Amino acid sequence: MTPPNFTLTVVDQSPIRYGGTAADALHESVRLAQAAERFGYARYWVTEHHDSPGLAGSAPEILIGQIAANTRSIRVGSAGVMLSHYSALKVAETFRILSAFYPGRIDLGIGRAPGSDQRTAWALAYPKQVADVLHTFPRQVVDVLGFLNDKMPPEHPFAPIHAQPGEPVGVPEVWLLGSSDYSAQLAAQLGLPFAFADFFGRSEGDFGPQVAELYRREFEPSEYLSEPKCNVTLQVFCAPTDEEAELVASSTKLTTTRRRINFPDRRLLAPDVAAKLLTEPPVAGRVEGFTQHMIVGSPATVVKGVLAAAERYGTTDIGISANTFNFADRVRSFELVAEAFGLERRDVVVQGVAAAKA
Repeated sequence: MTPPNFTLTVVDQSPIRYGGTAADALHESVRLAQAAERFGYARYWVTEHHDSPGLAGSAPEILIGQIAANTRSIRVGSAGVMLSHYSALKVAETFRILSAFYPGRIDLGIGRAPGSDQRTAWALAYPKQVADVLHTFPRQVVDVLGFLNDKMPPEHPFAPIHAQPGEPVGVPEVWLLGSSDYSAQLAAQLGLPFAFADFFGRSEGDFGPQVAELYRREFEPSEYLSEPKCNVTLQVFCAPTDEEAELVASSTKLTTTRRRINFPDRRLLAPDVAAKLLTEPPVAGRVEGFTQHMIVGSPATVVKGVLAAAERYGTTDIGISANTFNFADRVRSFELVAEAFGLERRDVVVQGVAAAKA
C-alpha cells in the first residue's frame, strides 16, 4: 500500500515507435492521460523536446490543452517548458489561458535546458541570439511569477503590462525542474516546488538525493510554498512477471544506450528485436551502465524499487516515466503500478460518455 500522502505523477515524453508516426504518439499521449486519470494518478506532465526523432512532444502547451480537454480531474502540466526559448510574458499568458479553461488543474513546470542540441537551440532563437541562460534564467523565472500573479514590482520596467486574459483564474502551480543543483538552489531561493529528473539517467551514485537534500536545506518559505516540496521522476516498467517486464523495458534500454553513443535512429524498436540487439556490439557491455537507474519488474519488485528511491530522495512525491514499443504494454504498466500502490480508481465521464475501465 502507498505510504501516507504518497503522490504519483505520469511524466510522458510522447515516444515514437519504429513503424509508427508522431501523430500516433501524440494521440496515445491523450489516451494514456485518460487511462492515468481512471487509474488514480494525481498529475499528468508532458515534456518538451526539439529535433528529437524518437519523441513527438515539441509543444507541451498545446498537448496540455488537448489532454485537459479530454480529461476531467487529473492535474495536467509541463515537464517542462524550456523557458530560455521564450519570453516570460508569452509563457505566463499561455498558461493563464490554460488555467482560465481548466482552473485548478494546470501545472507549469519550467526547465533551464534547451530540450535539444545547441544548433536546434540556435534555430529556436533565430534571428535573435541564443539566451545567456546562466544569467537570464533566474530573472525570467521571477518575471513569469510576476506576470502570472499580477505582482510585478512597481520599479520593474514591465510593471504597467498585465498578462492576459484579465484577472488570474486558478493560477497554475509553478515547479522548477532539473537534473543538477542549479535549479534546485533557485527553487529553494524562490520558495518553489522542485522536481528532479532521475529518469534522465545521468546522475551517478547519490548525486540526485544530494541535490534533493540541498534543495530542502536551502529552502526559503514564500507566498507560493511554506515548506519544501520535492518530486523525483523515475523510469519504471511493470508487468505481471519480472521476466516480462525486462522484455518490455528492452526497447527503452536499447534507445537509451544508443542515444548515449550518438546512434542516429532513436525510435523504439519491438521488444524482441531490441532484446536481441542489446546483446550485440556496439551496445552489448555498455547497456547496464546507462540503464541501471531503471526500475523494472513485477508489481512487487517495482514497489520495492520505488519505495527505496523515495526513501533515498526523502520524498513521497514520485513521477513515473515509461516508454514502451506497444501502447498496451505502457497502459498496463501504469495500471499495475497504480494498483500496487493502492491508488483509488476514478469513474470518469469524458464528452458525455463514461470512460471504459481498463
